[in-house]
Amino acid sequence: MAKKQIAIVGGGAAGFFAAIACARANPANEVSIYERSSEFLTKVKISGGGRCNVTHACFDPRTLSEHYPRGERALISPLHRFSPSDTVAWFEARGVRLKTEPDGRMFPVTDSSRTIIDCLIGEAKGAGVRLFLRKGIERTRLTDQGTFELSLSNASIISCDRLLLATGGSRAVIGAQIAQALGHAVVPPVPSLFSLHVSAASLRSLPGVSIPDVEVSVPGTKLRERGPMLITHNGVSGPAVLRLSAWGARILHGLDYRFRLRVNLLPEFSEDAIRTQLQLFRESNPNRLVINSPLAPVPARLWEQLALTAGIDRATRWTTLARAEARALVRQLTHTELEVNGKSLNKEEFVTCGGVALREINFKTMESRITPHLYFAGELLDLDGVTGGFNFQAAWTTGWIAGHAMADREPGAPL
Repeated sequence: MAKKQIAIVGGGAAGFFAAIACARANPANEVSIYERSSEFLTKVKISGGGRCNVTHACFDPRTLSEHYPRGERALISPLHRFSPSDTVAWFEARGVRLKTEPDGRMFPVTDSSRTIIDCLIGEAKGAGVRLFLRKGIERTRLTDQGTFELSLSNASIISCDRLLLATGGSRAVIGAQIAQALGHAVVPPVPSLFSLHVSAASLRSLPGVSIPDVEVSVPGTKLRERGPMLITHNGVSGPAVLRLSAWGARILHGLDYRFRLRVNLLPEFSEDAIRTQLQLFRESNPNRLVINSPLAPVPARLWEQLALTAGIDRATRWTTLARAEARALVRQLTHTELEVNGKSLNKEEFVTCGGVALREINFKTMESRITPHLYFAGELLDLDGVTGGFNFQAAWTTGWIAGHAMADREPGAPL
């Protein structure tokens, strides 16, 4: 195989994985990573609270693909070729063991993202990948010979035979501009995976309260998600809210992040079943104060606020609870409505939806269907996953496929 100059723009997870795969597949190639900032793998560093949520323990590719609001169909075949099982094997072959938490998220056993960063940088150096910091690509030109000329931020110009754009989602302005200059359509990015601002007085005293299983929905839309919810100083967050924000990224952007959020705190029970539970509580604990008798699994502090919002006096006992008050309490438990007036990005993920249009990419190689020898990987593409390690898995998968394709080698077993 002839030696090629291969340039990778973006020193994140996808860029590093592609560089390593390419260099290992054909050591004759000269592979270079160009990172605009002063540090590689910054998102890896802060992901998972500094622990790095490497992937998710969902090992069926089709089921796994269902966790991507954008890119579900396109990723099915790639995930068959490089799955979470392959990710686990890849890192373990390099001395990095992963562990699975109860919710399926997988982290290094060290609970430190530095373990993943050191592994990737060490593997890249060992494969002969050239690493450049503070070298941003400002412009790209396709030559008559089918190669690329890259203008760097320091005014120098480099040439390459293969070009991979892996600039990520939230910092992808330059990457998107380069893609557009080379003929690609770019879907405008909007935030995904964010918490919701709620200024309701009933929540102000509840930051830190977590509810293990709720259903959140947006009236007037089809958006509906279920899972844990966390009350924060600004409003609500947690897996249910983050998933809602991911699947509804464009809808909620169109609403300017101002809408009503409906919360069912007991989604496993019908209203009739809840009324029955309240009646049983009345019969078994007639003299207890309603405000001090939460219905599991609703946290006590939240129950108190719900009872007060339902118009129940602090001195009301179960034996004196009026029917209208009981109906209002059931309504609060199943149809609490919160006025959302903004968002906060999830700093551990800072994912955006949008990017290079997927129809313009050959997902067998991650090569452009428009410009030969141009490749893409990671969140610069219009694909994104919900929280839980899915976005990193997409980075490993698309980077691995692109890396092997740039080396002109059909990938077999993971290297």
